[in-house]
Amino acid sequence: MCYSAMIEQSVKSLGVRFQARIQLDLFEELFRRRLVEPRLRIPKAMERDFLAPTAPAEERIRHLILAYRRQVGERLATERDRQRARLAAAERVLALRATRKATEERRIARTKLDWIQTKLDDLWREEPAPRDCRVFPQWYAPVVTSEGGEQVVRPMRYLLRPRRGDAAFDRRFPGLYNARRDHLTGFWREQFGARHAVVVVSSFFENVARHAHEHRALRPDEKVENLVVHFVPTPSAGAPPDLTVACLWDQWVAPDADELWSFAAVTDDPPPEVREAGHDRCVVALRAEQVSRWLTPELRRDEELLGCLTDRAPHTYRYTYPFTES
Repeated sequence: MCYSAMIEQSVKSLGVRFQARIQLDLFEELFRRRLVEPRLRIPKAMERDFLAPTAPAEERIRHLILAYRRQVGERLATERDRQRARLAAAERVLALRATRKATEERRIARTKLDWIQTKLDDLWREEPAPRDCRVFPQWYAPVVTSEGGEQVVRPMRYLLRPRRGDAAFDRRFPGLYNARRDHLTGFWREQFGARHAVVVVSSFFENVARHAHEHRALRPDEKVENLVVHFVPTPSAGAPPDLTVACLWDQWVAPDADELWSFAAVTDDPPPEVREAGHDRCVVALRAEQVSRWLTPELRRDEELLGCLTDRAPHTYRYTYPFTES
């Protein structure tokens, strides 16, 4: 299960690479929704192309991004003032007499003030950082799909809600950010063969139990310890350094609700080095010559589409842990 990944966020780079049209109206609507849905998660790297606009729609998106940053900045500043007052009150008490409560209040206020300052610095940071591209379930990413013979770049959420589902589907099935290959012609039948996509991934992360990573049984008195393992592809000669990952997508529409475009990455049995690390699944990276076939499923039989997933890109993977965010 690819629980998070470094996904290419530059919509303009994807447009050039796949000769695809960028569906700017969907990006504009996404950034507009974020102003009223603060929990909607968009990677910082997705903003970057729109901060140097070359078209009216991009200029509108830039204004939406700046409005969101001001909104978040004001909320953080209000909380900073509250924590400063909390710290000052604790220090007044401690100046007279040391108490456990005042000491704890001072500690909490200082911790929260440090966190707020980090968030404020990051909010307006211009220098790119690797973490800006990292996508978790229910975050958004640029996805390449096909429509009427034309490849298109759209923003989609990383956790697929099928059109037959309801708004509570995400809570009932929180693992549908991945689509198992052996379930494609069963559970995923509405999407497989009809709505295919790809994302470009430079590396991905998995949760692996320590005892599985160390190839041993869990001891009777041992609790399961989780490791976050970072897998980085190593291409064969002549292959691109990143992964073009096969995906499924769907468009969910309901009365009195915003439409939702969402996707899941296809996974399969892992190559030996991923299994050696203690994980039992791996995303499927397509060969360059299979991408156009995968993106036009309506023209293919199931056997041909499944063949695209078998004839996969010749990558091996190196891995590291613990992963340090940067």
